[in-house]
Amino acid sequence: MERVHFAVSALNQTPLDWSGNLRRVLAAVEKARSTGARLLVLPELCLTGYGCEDAFHAEHIAERAWASLAELLPHSRGLVVTAGLPLRHGGDLFNATAVLVDGRLAGFAAKQHLAGDGIHYEPRWFRPWPARTEDRQDARGLPTCDGQAEVPIGEVLFDVGGLRFGFEICEDAWVEDRPGVRLAGRGAQALLNPSASHFAFGKRGAREALIQESSAELGVVYLYANLLGNEAGRALYDGGSYVASEGELRAMTPRFSYREVQVAGAVLEVGPLDPRPESIGFDWGTEGPALPGLTRPDWEHQPADHLANEEFTRMVSLALFDYARKTRSTGYVISLSGGADSATCAVLVAEMVRLGCEELGEGAFVRRLRLDEGRPPMEQLLTCAYQPTENSGPVTRDAAERVASALGARYFVLDVQPMLDAYRSAIEGALGRPLDWERDDLTLQNLQARIRSPSIWSLANEARAILIATSNRSEAAVGYTTMDGDSSGGLAPISGVDKSFILAWLRWMEASGPAGAAPRPALEVITAQRPTAELRPPAAVQLDEDDLMPYDVLDAIEELYIRDRLAPQAVLNSLTERFPAHPREALMGWVRRFFGLWVRNQWKRERIAPSFHLDDESLDPKTWCRYPILGGDWGDELQQLS
Repeated sequence: MERVHFAVSALNQTPLDWSGNLRRVLAAVEKARSTGARLLVLPELCLTGYGCEDAFHAEHIAERAWASLAELLPHSRGLVVTAGLPLRHGGDLFNATAVLVDGRLAGFAAKQHLAGDGIHYEPRWFRPWPARTEDRQDARGLPTCDGQAEVPIGEVLFDVGGLRFGFEICEDAWVEDRPGVRLAGRGAQALLNPSASHFAFGKRGAREALIQESSAELGVVYLYANLLGNEAGRALYDGGSYVASEGELRAMTPRFSYREVQVAGAVLEVGPLDPRPESIGFDWGTEGPALPGLTRPDWEHQPADHLANEEFTRMVSLALFDYARKTRSTGYVISLSGGADSATCAVLVAEMVRLGCEELGEGAFVRRLRLDEGRPPMEQLLTCAYQPTENSGPVTRDAAERVASALGARYFVLDVQPMLDAYRSAIEGALGRPLDWERDDLTLQNLQARIRSPSIWSLANEARAILIATSNRSEAAVGYTTMDGDSSGGLAPISGVDKSFILAWLRWMEASGPAGAAPRPALEVITAQRPTAELRPPAAVQLDEDDLMPYDVLDAIEELYIRDRLAPQAVLNSLTERFPAHPREALMGWVRRFFGLWVRNQWKRERIAPSFHLDDESLDPKTWCRYPILGGDWGDELQQLS
């Protein structure tokens, strides 16, 4: 048996950041080289960035990617390196991976099964490579392994120094007709999977199972490289990259890392390396430093509900870090209402600071965000304002102040009552009558919400920061938000999770919190409240669940309709089993209310600020849940409910 030192890398790339992407690729190459690795797998489309979207249609993108490949090529001396790029072949654009061997181009693998569901739209830009086929690609003057002007492309079984390996590019591994089965049947000893597989709750287990099972069932070393962080704005990547053999994980990169480049490797037995006359010459010698053992943080072994809390905290915090630095913003601004949603957003910014400083060190963290090293980072990165009207109460005011103080944020109280009075007077003058709560309830509520927008936007402009819109998924489903009011913002980081999750997460943060961190007892002032918009006079005792329905019921309806795609009658039947304490008539009324509000409020969902994709219940119409703005009102189905 002979041994080969394999490595995989996780990269935090940015679409069309040519020099930055290449710099991180080269850093991964040198890191792999320093550990003695001989073969390094980089993520899918790492030279351009995966999320270029319609920029892929431009001819010059593939040209510039080829230029990056040419720059990378000499840095592969002494190694085998694989790097993803868009490649034009025969007039079509393919999602391809280049194989570089000791400073020479060996060929290209091309993706066969394009991801075209959920948040992925690859068929819009690329052509799928025909299975079981191979062609020749012009090397365009680059040095090649056989000295020829063309190199192989397609479903290629590469033979380098006697090691035979092939590719499954991301989606290729998740389909029934996967190329890895055929390549293993042709004698592949290793399968390489450069991926851009987005994060979702619970997805890690399925991904790791695929990698382990593939290595065992196909009898190969399986190498899987993935992206890291918030690459392009909405899709997030946990950075988990793996080396597996004989059904076991042998190496992995840490997930949710604030470092832009992570490399993991293992020295593994691959059977006899028997170079043939047609093999590409290469020496697989494995001399090098000892490799660290395979480690997984303790928090990844927690039960599913706690693991979801950990993943949410770490993924969204990292996403906020990347969003701020990639937009060159100096932090975030939040209209802190004293309620659960805005408090969640504020705590996530605080977790970004804690986790980033913990991993990078405060100095490096501050420099990455171009902050003043002489001031506390939290004070620079989070500005909060409580904006009361005459309908705001002491409970929420105290809660906002205590949360901001506990987090170390910059904090203001902006009394917006004078502006509210002025606008109300102007409207009453125009109408020729006073506004009153019995007749003008919605108008008066929305006026208060909207009046808060100019001042909080002004604070964001002053700080050169991103204004966070604090709406959650439950509110988005039923339009329980005021456009240009509480929906104002440049980023909606929690619109991918529902209210029930947020309330449970806040209680978890208050009582225990993430592994390695102290709990945040100040959140008791938030968790002790029942959610309220606080827009009606205090005597009205306004509660969100009275306006809508119990949040657990709302979230269950949304799950059944969005995730499971059930019709209203099937939703009602499922609710009856799930919530036996509620009368069926009450559940029927809530189903009618949900579907009625859903249909009327698609236009609001179209205007939600960019949000993070976290699971398969997203309501973001730009990446997941497309729905007509003008559509039927479910009248027939709702009338027939029984």
